[in-house]
Amino acid sequence: MAGRLDGFFRLMPGDLAGAAASLRPDIDREALVAALRAYHTDLGTLDRGVEALLAQLAHPASRVVVTGQQAGALTGPAYSVHKGADAALLARQLTTEDAPVVAVYWIASQDHDAAEVASTTLLDLSERLHHLTFDLPEGRPVGRLPWTADYTAQALALLDTFDAPPEHRERVRTRCRAAMDAGGSYADVFARLIHGLLGGAGLLVLDPLHPALARLMAPALARELRDPLTSSLRIEAAAMRLEQGGFVPQLRRPAGATNIFVEEADGHRRLLRVDGRDLRTDTHAYTLEELLALLDDDPTRLTPAAGLRPVVQDTLLPTLAFVVGPGEIAYGAQLRDVYPLHGLEQPLLWPRLSVTWLEPNVARLLERLNATAAQVQADPEGVLGRSLAGERGAASVSRETLATLEAQFRQLSGEIAALDPTLVGAVERTRTRTLARVERLQTLGVRALARQEDDRSGQLTRLKAHLLPGGVPQEREMNFLTYLLKHGDTPLDMLLALPAGFRGELRIP
Repeated sequence: MAGRLDGFFRLMPGDLAGAAASLRPDIDREALVAALRAYHTDLGTLDRGVEALLAQLAHPASRVVVTGQQAGALTGPAYSVHKGADAALLARQLTTEDAPVVAVYWIASQDHDAAEVASTTLLDLSERLHHLTFDLPEGRPVGRLPWTADYTAQALALLDTFDAPPEHRERVRTRCRAAMDAGGSYADVFARLIHGLLGGAGLLVLDPLHPALARLMAPALARELRDPLTSSLRIEAAAMRLEQGGFVPQLRRPAGATNIFVEEADGHRRLLRVDGRDLRTDTHAYTLEELLALLDDDPTRLTPAAGLRPVVQDTLLPTLAFVVGPGEIAYGAQLRDVYPLHGLEQPLLWPRLSVTWLEPNVARLLERLNATAAQVQADPEGVLGRSLAGERGAASVSRETLATLEAQFRQLSGEIAALDPTLVGAVERTRTRTLARVERLQTLGVRALARQEDDRSGQLTRLKAHLLPGGVPQEREMNFLTYLLKHGDTPLDMLLALPAGFRGELRIP
């Protein structure tokens, strides 16, 4: 598949050798450093570590490994932390004496889909799943939503009832209180938590809604406003080429849709569309002059859509590599031709590291089942049922029976062919249907065996709670703080000791 996508990327994802030569002398590093210092000062995170990273970024040959994520509840799903760790690991790997590489975490504070960031899931030592959901208003950027005392009370109430060693729980509680008590926006709390976890590993956080940073991105948005449809046309052209190649495009740009949102007077963020000579949202019409004046007056009010956000990010930063998940790689396949509109080349896309955490009890159970976490996530009932069937000798009997049926059908096919060759096809179709039906019945029996065992021992429920919470693969649902609450800083230390781009399972001792 990668070969078929060659034409959609300047560099194929993961091609570090091709990316190494990139340099961005056009970036005003002095202005960027000043804006980031102002942001960290306002966030309350300007410490010696941040100053050291800013000094590296000020180097004329500096480059950046950037990643980003929506501002999820209490850091959101585990991969939000994994992405930041991978950016720090890759930056460390690529740094040279003459060209420092700094890791940056782009907080998606401009996003207005509250439903995607309002909830999180944690699992305690009693194997109770805790679901935390904040009541966030829809339609407004999460960077505009104030963190409230009620949110703090909800979070602390969860921690207080979470079954975990008291010393670990108190350490996480202290982390959370420090992030929450400093106030600010919903995105600010997320940023402080990420900084607290990964700042020491060499990661800077960045909020594009901070006025000093938004001011530096305003020229890119002004360029887009003056030519509001070309980027959409290029994205849609890439979508059509993907479809012709048998892929499903992630981005579609309907006629008239731009790649810019405007935050209107009611606080809601709405997409701009071209309407004759004007640009308009669902509620208001604007002239180009009005939008440019708004951008000049308050650059935080105009923000990029998904088809433009990486480009705006890379006009601000001297990006060497962009650490992304699978969905973002799919987006990236449609953006190569948008970059030249802003005088840029698309940077390297680096597939983020992926970790499935195995706590001791789950690791032991997987060993007994002779299975991996990935196999359980794909078919939990099947893994447990097949193991139980094997223990009882039923699996081998079923395999032998199927092999016998297969042999009998082959013999039957030969005998009928000798009588009438035109009937061979009918025999083959009968064989296929019969064996498929038998295999289906075997699968049903295996799954029933797993459910019976779960009623007795709860093994299936335990596996699902750890590896498929809510029916979703662990990394995409379970909050990373789960592991710090139960095991202290060991999982964080393990994460930061991995090679960049690691993909696999980690057993927590």
